[in-house]
Amino acid sequence: MEDLFFIITERGEGIPSYIYPGRICYMKENRYLEEVSQESKVLPVKWLGSVVEYRVQVDSLHPVSKVEAALLQALDTDEERLDAFLNKAALEAAAGLKEGSSVFVEDMGKWHQGVVQYIGSRSRMLFPDCISGTFFRIKLQDGAREIWVPFSCVKPASETPVQAGDRVIFFPNNETQARRGMVMELKEIDGETLAFISTDKDEQGVKGGSVTVPLGFVLKEEFHPSDMGLMDTDAGTGPANSSSISLNSRVRVHLGKGSVYGTVRWIGNLPGSDGTRVGLELDTKSGVSDGQFKEVRYFTCPPKQGMFVKMSSCFPDTPYSGTGDTLISSIPKQTTQGRDADTESENVPPISSEDVKHLLVGRMKGIQGHCNSCYMDSALFSLFSCSSVLDSLLFKPADPKDQPIQRTLLLDIVNPLRRRGFVEAGSVMKLRKQLQERGYCPTFTTDEKDPEEFLSLIMNKILSLEPPIKLCSGNRVQSSYCYQIFLDEPHNLILPTVQQLIEQSFYSGHLKLAEVPSCLILQMPRFGKNFKMFPKIIPSLELDITGLLSEVPQQCLLCGGLASEECKECFKDSALSRNGFKYFCQTCSTQVHRHPSRRSHKPCPSFVPEGWSQAVAPPRDVMEMFAVLCIDTSHYVSFLKYGPNTTDWAFFDSMSDREGESDGYSLS
Repeated sequence: MEDLFFIITERGEGIPSYIYPGRICYMKENRYLEEVSQESKVLPVKWLGSVVEYRVQVDSLHPVSKVEAALLQALDTDEERLDAFLNKAALEAAAGLKEGSSVFVEDMGKWHQGVVQYIGSRSRMLFPDCISGTFFRIKLQDGAREIWVPFSCVKPASETPVQAGDRVIFFPNNETQARRGMVMELKEIDGETLAFISTDKDEQGVKGGSVTVPLGFVLKEEFHPSDMGLMDTDAGTGPANSSSISLNSRVRVHLGKGSVYGTVRWIGNLPGSDGTRVGLELDTKSGVSDGQFKEVRYFTCPPKQGMFVKMSSCFPDTPYSGTGDTLISSIPKQTTQGRDADTESENVPPISSEDVKHLLVGRMKGIQGHCNSCYMDSALFSLFSCSSVLDSLLFKPADPKDQPIQRTLLLDIVNPLRRRGFVEAGSVMKLRKQLQERGYCPTFTTDEKDPEEFLSLIMNKILSLEPPIKLCSGNRVQSSYCYQIFLDEPHNLILPTVQQLIEQSFYSGHLKLAEVPSCLILQMPRFGKNFKMFPKIIPSLELDITGLLSEVPQQCLLCGGLASEECKECFKDSALSRNGFKYFCQTCSTQVHRHPSRRSHKPCPSFVPEGWSQAVAPPRDVMEMFAVLCIDTSHYVSFLKYGPNTTDWAFFDSMSDREGESDGYSLS
């Protein structure tokens, strides 16, 4: 039978405290028909990615199609899903998109033209009966790159039809130089739609005129203003002396609405344009771009304060004349940003196992260390080089004050690491300076920190990522970014595994996981630089968290069937097994507790989903380790899992092959 899908629209009875409106759930069609026939006011549903069934009030559920559910599932949070669901028009428009559709796509806060290349999942489904989030792979119109986005960042081109009276940007006669005007009329001629446009300037840039342009070369100005980065203005009373116009010069430009003033940020030749052009940062929002022209950045300024004009249109604003050196170039320069052309704001995938050897193995590989940066180098290398588990940090909307930090993380660190396998120390220092300037800590550029401190700052205070770890203690659910293992109870562990430590810690703290975390960051039991509870800890390459989960069906320790009881007193009984948490079916529990040493135990009922067949063995939830950060004598290094085999591990040390002493730098 088919699955039916719903979205939680409001809180109600039967919904756990850690589930919020916007969560997608589902149930089998035959169960639904059975419940409806009985006029039931609750429905037995499961959350995506879970095998646990909850009876939720019908009033809290709203049906969605399988296509809509997959589109919504691609969004990061329940809140985003609910907001997107309420925007029915956008959801319906996205559901109608096909491969090959022309679209506008939002990337890092800017809209671009593109074509849909692929619609579907980005990863394998973890559960066979679940849908996976539907993403769109968009090839941008410039053909230089492709990006992956959820439907909320995509708008069909047909959503913004050009109509009479619209202000537009257009490219007459297939020219690359954009002009602007107003649509006066649309006509169908020989099967082609043509726009009759009244222009602001004619071909000589002197006075208004009119032009007929195919509709495919016309864009609404209000929707895609960044393409209109070029504005040819009147030359005024005479050309300026080019020798008096240089970088950082203050100039005046006459527009139809009056004179505007600004600072020269770039001088050079633009593709498809004759003569020398000047890129201006205006004093007011009288411009048309942020320093980009046709998706190529020539300088950076606030939105609507950038403009490209002819050199002859500029007049020196003499009280503020600059003294900068003239720069004339035929290609865009990005030296002020310290970036190469390949660090555009795209989603560069993690390094594949096939590419690790030539990208990450050897000298001048990885992240270059400098000035106590090893804690940050190791953390960033471990999280982003070969894994995408936290890539949402790089693309989720951020507070305007913290966007520079997010862009530095993406453009200066993650993209170069994945593309070239190397990040210079200056890029990490730039990130450290930005964190310090935002007032988070006055010693980010000088002192060693704990990786947990840095990761919590990035994930929580700056980018507000939804905490991946949900911990249950009684009826309370707490969220966390990392979990510190602590051992309060007496134990006999000498050379423990990570599996034993986390089980012992959860047992000591009376904790359970409310749901399977997307990423589980664990801190081993140590305090400061001096105290370590164990001299050595054996990493568990796989972590079985089934026994740590609350409200999921468990396997009987002895027969493997559906467990109905948990015995906490048996936790430390190594005669049964090395696993910590002990679950039993009724038959096996009776047999186990006949032993004299266990007769005083008091097993308690374990969670059994309604309708679960005794013949079906509950599944096990196993997480795979993908990185280990280690510290020794105040220096952090990491081991990274880069492939599917148990031997696919790489060692990273950002301070190896060091040149110089305390003020030196690392070569690899």
